[in-house]
Amino acid sequence: MSSTEELAFPPLLWGEEVTTDAFDHACQRALLGCDAGLVAYRITADVLQGALVFAPEVPLKQAMAMLPLCGVGFQNALGVMAPPEVSVHLDWDGGIRVNGAACGRFRCMASTTDPAQLPDWLVIGFTLPLIPESDRPGDTPDQTSLFAEGCAEVQPPALLEAWARHTLNWVNRWEGEGSRALHAEWRTLAQDMGEEVTQDGHSGTFLGVDEDFGMLLRNGETTHLIPLTTLLEPAP
Repeated sequence: MSSTEELAFPPLLWGEEVTTDAFDHACQRALLGCDAGLVAYRITADVLQGALVFAPEVPLKQAMAMLPLCGVGFQNALGVMAPPEVSVHLDWDGGIRVNGAACGRFRCMASTTDPAQLPDWLVIGFTLPLIPESDRPGDTPDQTSLFAEGCAEVQPPALLEAWARHTLNWVNRWEGEGSRALHAEWRTLAQDMGEEVTQDGHSGTFLGVDEDFGMLLRNGETTHLIPLTTLLEPAP
């Protein structure tokens, strides 16, 4: 698909192709008051970027569920398009794992960092490397790219469209049914559950998440709750 062809997004979503960072573009558009549903995207030979603008109707603490939700939408999209032997998992902090190795990540920014406040906007975006950053991928075995994992037949524009469709489907389910189904789906995809991890200055066993997807991290007798809002990047 050439860059001049229009991508097909589901109703309520529309695309803007950019030549700069898609996440930064979406955040700037949100800051200027664009409507929710904007999908900013950038597709080059070596990277796929997509970012979606939300206008939450719940406080930020609950709205942050859009970060794992967008990750689940991505896994659902790639899971259908990739060969069956390719596994896709999600780090709690937004990282994407393909066959166990890091393969890009999700980012988030909102108009506020106050968990109790209703945000004017929330942007969730991802960057996915399509080819290795260097010609010596063996030097970084814990880092990979989409095409290096047997997904060369996956068309990035089609993957972006599928991500938008699956994400919107999950948003509709989350709004209509609550978060139980999303929790169940996310738990099957979560990386390092039950393992020792370090997050936000705390180390311990990753026990799972609370109702708002906050990380539960046990260190000895103490269980720390690390909210998703700690992952927000500062708004300009």
